[in-house]
Amino acid sequence: MFGIPLPWILIGAMVALFGTYRGGYHFGWEDRDQEMQVEIAKKNEESRVKEQEMAAKISDKEAALRKANNEISKKQSAMRELVRVGELRLPTSSCVQTATDSSTPAGNSNTDAAELERQTINALIDIVAEGDKAINKLNQCISAYDEVRNLINGNR
Repeated sequence: MFGIPLPWILIGAMVALFGTYRGGYHFGWEDRDQEMQVEIAKKNEESRVKEQEMAAKISDKEAALRKANNEISKKQSAMRELVRVGELRLPTSSCVQTATDSSTPAGNSNTDAAELERQTINALIDIVAEGDKAINKLNQCISAYDEVRNLINGNR
């Protein structure tokens, strides 16, 4: 016809179709990659905002825990002062027991007993304060966990 043999026309058409397909495929992947990068950046920004909210909630809980522990320490100091001045004492039983041996032991037993009572009361104060602090810490931890879980799950 035009002087170009038919097989060369078919080969040229095939190369043109393959080149068009390959170019479209390549540009399509680039477009998809750009869309994915935009989507990833958007999700990263959302994650940063959630992380900041979680950090703020946790720092609020830490501040509340410090405040509660300071209150416990103040109460502990006040109770120690009451023990020191003798206003806080252990209850005594109304039942009086008498020993069969009526001889008095050597030394000042009233002073020793008073000191032992003070040490016992101080030990009890320490135990109670330590327990209160542990309870406060557990409650704050549970509360922080619930708030962060609700934040992550979207209050489902």
